[in-house]
Amino acid sequence: MDPMSGPNTSYDPVAVAALEPAALEAAVAAAQAAFDGAGTLDALKAARLAHLDKGAVALARREIGALPPTAKAEAGKRVGDAMAAVRTAYEARETALQAEAAERILVQERVDVTMPVARRAVGARHPLELTQERLMDIFVGQGWEVAEGPEVESEWMNFDALNLGKDHPARQMQDTFFVDPPDGGLVLRTQTSPIQIRTMLTRTPPIYVVAPGKVFRTDDLDATHTPVFHQIELLAVDKGLTMAHLRGSIDHFVRAMFGDVRTRVRASYFPFTEPSMETDFECFVCLGGDPLVRSDCRTCGGSGWIELGGSGMVNRKVLTACGIDPDVYTGFAFGFGIERALQLRNGVSDMRDIVEGDVRFSAQFGMAV
Repeated sequence: MDPMSGPNTSYDPVAVAALEPAALEAAVAAAQAAFDGAGTLDALKAARLAHLDKGAVALARREIGALPPTAKAEAGKRVGDAMAAVRTAYEARETALQAEAAERILVQERVDVTMPVARRAVGARHPLELTQERLMDIFVGQGWEVAEGPEVESEWMNFDALNLGKDHPARQMQDTFFVDPPDGGLVLRTQTSPIQIRTMLTRTPPIYVVAPGKVFRTDDLDATHTPVFHQIELLAVDKGLTMAHLRGSIDHFVRAMFGDVRTRVRASYFPFTEPSMETDFECFVCLGGDPLVRSDCRTCGGSGWIELGGSGMVNRKVLTACGIDPDVYTGFAFGFGIERALQLRNGVSDMRDIVEGDVRFSAQFGMAV
């Protein structure tokens, strides 16, 4: 009988080099050293592939299948112990590296809330709002009140009560935005004067109010005009008010906004005031100096004077329309554009810069409160 045809009962598993205890101990030691030498989780993953998934112990486990049944149990236990030792070493190192990574992240990503940090650029309020508030503060500081009214106004408030008759040019379509239907009696207010009318209808003199607001006219947008702009008007109704009080109020306003400059008045006409006047103030840039010097002044155009706006004593018909006895009370009013005040005070040459919403324009004026 051929001795190789039967089972090899005398086979010694120790004789297979990969299964020798010394070889397994060396494989475990090599894996342990590789794991301990891995400084990162990525390096540990590479060591795992080399020593756990495809290492000497894994190769030894493949040899067990070729052993006789009587030898498999012992060899399997020896290889299993070695595999468990390698796996334990791997898991211990993995846990340690994960803890180190967490500690490193805590250190690297720590935020010191006490340190100053770079923030987004600070925003800016619109300069029109800042200018409007400055104008209001001038008169609120003297005891005047701020009054407001709707932007969609009745024709009676916007025209009739202000002594603007049915045939007045300002009531034509080319100047006024009419709310549909055109004969419905509603318009987008063309001035803030209706606020004055509402105030006189609802209050009893003495009345001292400043009325800022948005107004609408059918103008094209260019360097000096816009269909939507802002006005501020003042109204005083009391006993004994005269043109002298009006001049004093205007002078106070001009000095507060533009410095210690002179004013002058010119006769004019407005349906809602009588007498009426236009007010100019001395150019605060060239101060109306030598004609040869001021000829180059771009603020006043070389004239030495800057036009402010219209004013006058409230027309008796307006007082009567609002239920105020013109024989007992008198009043004065004046108004001007807020955009114009902003342009003059800050040297803004183009109206479009004010309304186009470029944050770089507003940022020049900061966050004043």
